[in-house]
Amino acid sequence: MKKKKIIVPLIVLLAIAVYFVAFYKNKNLRYIPENADAVILMDIKKLTGQYLFNLAMHPSQWSGSKSKGKSSGSLKDAGIRIPDFLQIFHLKDTKFSEWYTVLELKDSKKFITFLKKQNFVTKGNNRFQKDQIFVVINGSHCIAGTSDLAFETIQKQVLQSSSNAVLNADQLINNSVGSISFISGKKIQNFSIDLNEDEIEIKNNSNTEFFNAIGSQLEKEKHFLDLELDKENVRNISRFFNKSIADSSQISYFKATADLEQVNDTIISYEYDDNFNEVEKKTFQKITQPNYFIDIKSSAPEKTWEYFQSKKWINNENQFTAIPFQPNQINRNNDGVAIKSIRKPVSLSPQRKENYILIRNNNLLCSSLKTLNANEKRIISNIDYVLYGNKSKDYWVKIKAKNGELPLILRW
Repeated sequence: MKKKKIIVPLIVLLAIAVYFVAFYKNKNLRYIPENADAVILMDIKKLTGQYLFNLAMHPSQWSGSKSKGKSSGSLKDAGIRIPDFLQIFHLKDTKFSEWYTVLELKDSKKFITFLKKQNFVTKGNNRFQKDQIFVVINGSHCIAGTSDLAFETIQKQVLQSSSNAVLNADQLINNSVGSISFISGKKIQNFSIDLNEDEIEIKNNSNTEFFNAIGSQLEKEKHFLDLELDKENVRNISRFFNKSIADSSQISYFKATADLEQVNDTIISYEYDDNFNEVEKKTFQKITQPNYFIDIKSSAPEKTWEYFQSKKWINNENQFTAIPFQPNQINRNNDGVAIKSIRKPVSLSPQRKENYILIRNNNLLCSSLKTLNANEKRIISNIDYVLYGNKSKDYWVKIKAKNGELPLILRW
């Protein structure tokens, strides 16, 4: 009887411990500033559970994962308090490339040691940098981002202010491993992120029949780039680069097809001989350039042409200089303009009257990205294609990996 009295409470305590470790989540999102207009939320416990399940199904990776962790350094021993929800945010009126996150620290000294092992360079005042990743330590917290321009603002709003509004995770995420949310005042538009066997899906609607149908058609295409967009999609996408270009140029339809090619590029330099005569010197290098055809339809073709001229995007030889890959030719027609490379002509893919962007991986792509490290190149080379689709108010993005023996979560 005494053993039963002891075992029952132990089982209850164990069940409670398992619940808090594996299932309980603190849903208070304390580290998102009020002026954030976009938030990426990752459910760390759900992601960890998915990783452990896949790891258990692939015993061949057990020993490999341990050795990899020892050599590269583990976040578990980095002095960071692993959050239930990783909160990555973008601030209103900042560049699209600027994203930040705030993390709690258990031991700032351990964290600094971890950063140094990862080859971060000390910039003074508890600031560190490695390539385009910036980190600042503020007491028991750290702010990391792809820029350091908003560090002071974030510290004031999130770490030093007690009045910052606290969002709840249920407002942004619903039973998916992650989410992307766009915030405008009190309006929040959520997109779920699902990590599947060999693909990542981002969508705002669980009904994906339409998008799967487009995907199956486009998977047969072999072009590096194939896209077709209506006026609304042109406007939405151009906001990431230039808020006024879509409206000012009067573009109502945009279609493009492109392929990659490796070509010999001639570099001309000059040096002097013994008699100080200038001598031309030619060297050659291989570079990757696209061959393309772009069809732009406009509600006011004359205004479109005038807008391009006002931006000095059309030179005296009717080349479209906004595209750095030359030579090309731009011509007016009754509906708008057409831009095409003239080194090797490309034909437009068939018109589908749908909104989509397909970028297919190409061996020449990785070789041309000189600034990426070996790990980043490995990840990109593992991608088969990226596909964006839109139908009415429904949006969908699929990042499809190449077929492999391991699920995506174990490959990356």
